[in-house]
Amino acid sequence: MADDLPLPVLERLRAVDWGDDAAAYEHANSRALLMREYLRRTAGWARAYRAEESWPFFDIAEHVAPEVRTPSEVAAELEAVLTGLAPSSLKKTCRGAVRWAVLRGTGGELPRDLPDDPYEPLLLMYERGGGYFVEEFIDLNGAMLRLGTVESNLSARPFPTLAPATLDALDAEGEITYFAKVGEVDPRAGGPRGIVRRRVDDGRTYDEAFAPNLRWEPTDCLRLNELGHNEADHVGITEIEAAASIELAVVRTA
Repeated sequence: MADDLPLPVLERLRAVDWGDDAAAYEHANSRALLMREYLRRTAGWARAYRAEESWPFFDIAEHVAPEVRTPSEVAAELEAVLTGLAPSSLKKTCRGAVRWAVLRGTGGELPRDLPDDPYEPLLLMYERGGGYFVEEFIDLNGAMLRLGTVESNLSARPFPTLAPATLDALDAEGEITYFAKVGEVDPRAGGPRGIVRRRVDDGRTYDEAFAPNLRWEPTDCLRLNELGHNEADHVGITEIEAAASIELAVVRTA
């Protein structure tokens, strides 16, 4: 095993600004989606290795291949990064992510029917505004999530959309509802003709369409549709469905 295999993960953790409250609020929506995806992915590993009692913030490699350890020098550097951080479960996930990188680097075969990279959503969430606290809910410092159970998270819809541009497009202030323009393609099949959102923030309503320039621009289409003046209809979709369509647009523009 090469000595540098876990180092990219260690450097990502070293670069996190754990006290950036402004970033946490700015990226509240995407951070919540990333945490949900982490819970879903790790629920699969917990069920497969009978580690439900350790879920959700745990060292997966400990259950998959306990003989694989993080090199001592890397572990020492990681502990320096984690000094002063809380809660203890956050530190456990960071150690788990580094050890997972070590395990992946051994070249051993892992189950193909389980999520390929269980820690990636959580690493991305950390990079978009720091950590979390757990009380009655998971507090992401800008969003609150119910933890749920292994079973409920196993049945959650996957959120495989992890591209930064897509995550950025999901972040906005206010209560957001997404709509897809009904056309020749079923919006729930991942290919609507257009994505529109309605934001309600401080009592004001903003209707915005995701434009070809990959930005949200003001639109009257929802209001015209409500007045019966718009030929195209719109159907409500989930934020995960909206994310999939946004990512398609990002890929087409690249």
